[in-house]
Amino acid sequence: MTDEASSAVEEFDVVIIGAGISGIGAATYISRELPGKSLAVLEGRDNIGGTWDLFRYPGIRSDSDLHTFGYEFKRWRHEAAIADAPLIREYLQETVEENNLAPLIRFRHRVVRSEWSSADSRWTLTVEATNPVTGSTTVRTIRAGWVFAATGYYRYDQGFSPEFPGRDDFEGVVVHPQHWPEDLDYSGKRVVIIGSGATAVTMVPAMATGAGAARHVTMLQRTPTFIMAAPRVDRVALALTKLLGAQRGYTATRFKNIWLEHAIVKGLRTFPKAGRALIRRENIKRLPAGFDVDKHFNPPYDPWDQRLCLAPDGDFFEVIRAGSASVVTDSIARFSKRGIVLNSGEELEADIIVTATGLNMRLFDGMPIAVDGREIDIADSVAYRGMLLSGIPNWAMAIGYTTSSWTLKVSLMCRYFVDLVKHMDANGYDSAVPIPLPGMARRPVMDLKAGYAKRGEKILPKQGPTAPWRMAMSYPEDAKALRGPVADENLEFGAGRSTSRARVEGRQAHV
Repeated sequence: MTDEASSAVEEFDVVIIGAGISGIGAATYISRELPGKSLAVLEGRDNIGGTWDLFRYPGIRSDSDLHTFGYEFKRWRHEAAIADAPLIREYLQETVEENNLAPLIRFRHRVVRSEWSSADSRWTLTVEATNPVTGSTTVRTIRAGWVFAATGYYRYDQGFSPEFPGRDDFEGVVVHPQHWPEDLDYSGKRVVIIGSGATAVTMVPAMATGAGAARHVTMLQRTPTFIMAAPRVDRVALALTKLLGAQRGYTATRFKNIWLEHAIVKGLRTFPKAGRALIRRENIKRLPAGFDVDKHFNPPYDPWDQRLCLAPDGDFFEVIRAGSASVVTDSIARFSKRGIVLNSGEELEADIIVTATGLNMRLFDGMPIAVDGREIDIADSVAYRGMLLSGIPNWAMAIGYTTSSWTLKVSLMCRYFVDLVKHMDANGYDSAVPIPLPGMARRPVMDLKAGYAKRGEKILPKQGPTAPWRMAMSYPEDAKALRGPVADENLEFGAGRSTSRARVEGRQAHV
């Protein structure tokens, strides 16, 4: 049921869309550094946390250490460096409470359209606000000088699940991790998990061990993935905390992990053959004698062409060694009544099939975005400094890293955002938009060969060949790009409600 549109129009200086880990981080920085700006956070769901509240499949955890996945301004206080989702949700809730963000967050407010007017230098957001009691929806209008889109990059309402022949013939349960039923009982059941990405690598040990464990868990993969064991507890972090104190120890650990991760990724990409040999040797140590490592753990791509998966304390390898889980590398011919028939002719019997087959990508929750009456195709835009988009004024987006902790970029982009707004205020500007160089070469914004990245190319923005148009995928590189001068010759400013415009040369753009 939809109520009539609300006639009241609210005005804010900045609207953040999304109350996940990026949105909460942005709200903290902006409220602290720009206290004179009016701010609202619009969240389409009924809770904070984004991914960490939506996904409820067994074992869901981070695949990065929380000293870098956590915020720069708030230390991670738990012993486990690789943490389960409940601890991450707790961390985010503490952040909201400590920074008094609750009054700023509006739940069940979904932005369904955004329209920019150059005449007013304002965004007009069409928002569907759902009443939590009646379920009715009111259409509201909110205007803002800036939009900070912290919406993530995938569809919250639908995971990616290929069409499998004979799916309706299967007499058991088929479930996607993104839509995990709270009452699903897999204890004593035969489980087949289709996929070999981070979700599958997380679920296999979680479902194969502990109270209510499955009878047996099989990870069915078409293509192997690089998987490495990593300590769940960072002993060096504990030592640094003991030596330097809580906050200084956290800062030192964060610094250590940023550069260690950067060195590992750079080393694996620079010397892929040596990296492959190292990973293979470590896998052999943790797997049963005679295990066919080259069949099941030898991907056809180089390390970090796709994201490398972590197994905390080697838990994934332990359940294989114990015999409670196994890996099958083959492709699916069809589903059957009893399970899955493979192209090799083998049939995997199952009571539950989990389709851990990935995500459907969708930027900005799929909302239409219009500038002066012309609808924008996001795929035609080019990312500037990894956070602004060509052709879209006063619009910032939060896209993190694919080769390191996602949240590392939040602190850098928020500092740049704050400095940009201060620069505009000091110079009388009310709009800013990147202008790409004519004829500039363009390529996909995500430098990954993963399926979800390939599927999303047609809906994601592009990047250019060099800075500031190249999408940096490491903290050290971004630290240079986002901590330098606020503006350059690629950024066009509007002044006096867009009555005049000036492209500011880099030599004039220092704050």
